[in-house]
Amino acid sequence: MERRDDSECRLGHMSTEDPQEDAVDVLQQLGLKEYEAKCFVGLTRVSTGTAKQLSEITDVPRTRVYDAVRMLEAQGLVEVQHSSPQRFRAVPLAEATETLRAQYQSRIDRLTNALERTERIDSDDESSVQEVWAMTGTDAIANRTHKLLGTAKDEIVLVLGDSSLLTDRLAKDLNARAEDVDVLVGAATEPLQQQVREAVPDATTFVSGLEWLRGENAAENLAIGRLLLVDRSSILVSTIVPDTGEEHAIFGSGFQNGLIVISRRLLSQGLLGRDSE
Repeated sequence: MERRDDSECRLGHMSTEDPQEDAVDVLQQLGLKEYEAKCFVGLTRVSTGTAKQLSEITDVPRTRVYDAVRMLEAQGLVEVQHSSPQRFRAVPLAEATETLRAQYQSRIDRLTNALERTERIDSDDESSVQEVWAMTGTDAIANRTHKLLGTAKDEIVLVLGDSSLLTDRLAKDLNARAEDVDVLVGAATEPLQQQVREAVPDATTFVSGLEWLRGENAAENLAIGRLLLVDRSSILVSTIVPDTGEEHAIFGSGFQNGLIVISRRLLSQGLLGRDSE
């Protein structure tokens, strides 16, 4: 079963074929400047190195190597031997990744704290009309799916159009629901249904009768990724762009939401007349 683990979440770029470039790119996304990232990656390739050697293997100007290493040392990523000439070495990989993880988590905690303390400006005209919202990105959509599943009190109906969306996290969420919550999971194909049975053994599974889920004649080259209905009041529907794998979704809540009414009818067509287990 093909699954994407949450630890493999992308920070915004696809991996490149060159591992060095990929590492430099990720380090920059984690907050390091270009020369700092290049110097750190360069030092991971050698046991120790001088400024001259590091400049040669990283293409970082020698005069800038010292500044970059100084910043890396301050962050606990590089050690310096004050010899003549000075020699540098990267801290062990496990230690470096743990340091970066702690720094990244610290920034997230700081952001969360700042946003929670930010003064809220509420509109004087609060509308009671149910709305539909849109979002993009598999990670963000998976997080919203996780949140919606956590609110279920009576029923979860989920239809998957792509096996890559059946992640360990999703299976864990479905298996962890309360005993009094009915879980029905549909699949676009029989092989995917079998994968669902293995991942969520207590769920009622079925092969969807909605042929357009498979995306063979999907308009604008799109295929349905996931269709989630929670307690017949909250809905999330996503599509996947085959060429890029990019996932887009719309979601809404409220019993009278037109999207939910339509989706319930479509789901009933998929369920009726289908063998389920």
